[in-house]
Amino acid sequence: MAFEPINPPQLPKPIAPYSAGAKAGNTVYVSGVLALGEGGTVLHVGDAAAQTRAVLDTIRITLEAAGATMADVAMNHIFLKDFADYAAFNKVYAEYFPGNKPARYCVKAELVKADCLVEVASVAHIG
Repeated sequence: MAFEPINPPQLPKPIAPYSAGAKAGNTVYVSGVLALGEGGTVLHVGDAAAQTRAVLDTIRITLEAAGATMADVAMNHIFLKDFADYAAFNKVYAEYFPGNKPARYCVKAELVKADCLVEVASVAHIG
C-alpha cells in the first residue's frame, strides 16, 4: 500500500529528509516532533511545559492535515531529555488527551538538538 506524505504548509520545513507525517489507509504516522521554529530554531528553551505544548500543537496540526484528530491517536512514543520534566510534561499532555488515553511509553534520551527537552511521535487510526 502506498502512503501519502503529510506536510502542512503552516509548519516549519523539517530539518532533515522526512515528512511531518504519513497516511497509509486509515492510519496516520506522525514523525518525532520537537519544539522547533523556522530554520530549526529551538522554541521555549528551558521550559519543558511550553515545549510540550508546541510539540502537541504540531502533532494536532499534522493530524488535522491528514483528516484525523487528537482523539484518533492510539499510540504516543515519548522521549524526555530529563525525567525531572516528567510531571510538567504530563500536566500539559493530559490537556491534549482528556478522554480515552492513548497507549504510550516514555524514555529518557538525548535529543537531536541540545536545547530540546521533549520529543513525541504519534500513531493515529481514523474512524
